[in-house]
Amino acid sequence: MNHFRSILEERTESILYSASPCSSEHAAGWIGGNAPAYFDDKADTIHDGDQNYYFYLSLVHPFKPASMISIFIPNDYEEYVEHNQYPDCSIKVMEHPMTDESLNDHVAHPGLIKHLISHPESCSDFQSIDQSFLVKFGGSPRLVQDEDYYSERLREEGFSFLLQVDEEGYPETLLREDSSYPFGFGALYIYAKITTNDVQDLIAGFWQFS
Repeated sequence: MNHFRSILEERTESILYSASPCSSEHAAGWIGGNAPAYFDDKADTIHDGDQNYYFYLSLVHPFKPASMISIFIPNDYEEYVEHNQYPDCSIKVMEHPMTDESLNDHVAHPGLIKHLISHPESCSDFQSIDQSFLVKFGGSPRLVQDEDYYSERLREEGFSFLLQVDEEGYPETLLREDSSYPFGFGALYIYAKITTNDVQDLIAGFWQFS
């Protein structure tokens, strides 16, 4: 409980993840590849009307080991460029029971080669400032554009920073040849309602490009 509070409330610690193409029995999730099998019969939760989505990544929830956090992004880049900030951010974030990767590739992102997300490493939030990472869970966000208006409404409505996915931490082997960074060599910031012993209502707060 104290570790949870330090990471998510006191903001003194962070959990950092990297990605690798190598197989590992200690993987904490994956980026690229197929969506979790949980979504095989839940197409209606992935797509919105005529807007289709690609699977981006799944991460085992560090404080709920039977759960995963999965992220989906619209297949229309202009759609999520235009809708890049709460309450109109079009990136989808879903918490769900842990399942293996699906055999169905119908929502696989064509620009990403599957990589495994490493077992997490804890460090002080201060130390994380100068470290490269794919995912930072807890602590304080490392912003590409340090502007209050991105998070002001989120804070007013009781949301707190939960994690970020940072494209600076992409391995060189993650992007297919001639593919673009999904977030313009930027970062995606996920927020949630955080209490002393629980995390609820995960949402995509905003994303920024460099």
